[in-house]
Amino acid sequence: MKKALLVIDLLQDFFKEGILAEHQQRLVTCVNELVDEAHKQEVPVIWIRQEYKADLSDAPLYNRKNNKSTTIEGTEGCKLLPELHREKIDYEIIKKRYSAFFRTNLDQILEELQIKELIITGINTMTCVRTTAIDAYERDYEVILALDCVDAYDPEQHENSVKYLQYAVARGMSNKEVLELIRS
Repeated sequence: MKKALLVIDLLQDFFKEGILAEHQQRLVTCVNELVDEAHKQEVPVIWIRQEYKADLSDAPLYNRKNNKSTTIEGTEGCKLLPELHREKIDYEIIKKRYSAFFRTNLDQILEELQIKELIITGINTMTCVRTTAIDAYERDYEVILALDCVDAYDPEQHENSVKYLQYAVARGMSNKEVLELIRS
């Protein structure tokens, strides 16, 4: 079964402080482990970035109402963490909402690559990871949640979302299990 690795929102703005800053090194190490193996096995890696205009005209309603200026285009904050192992052959998608599928070309890329299984990594579990996983499931993809490679600024919501996604939407796997899957 052809698979792809999705890496969601490992952006500099989200790792400036708090629990994600504390977990950054562990998360990057785990994600890079999967990315390196994906590159080795020629499994497509798709980097997904949230990015908004400075005036927030393309941002979600919550951001506009609350003047929440995060991941603004042209700033360092909307860029991926520099220690991630990106390669020129990788794909990059810019999204404007939680789901990586919403008004992006992700569907088209996956169709062209004939992907049937998605390995999902990234942050924040209760928003962007969760909605992307659900949208993938709704499109009949086999969804793998890389448990060592997802995190959130809210530990309780993170745990609730991991539990919810494993109920019917995704199979949760450790990095060891995902590495074996990528090699198969």
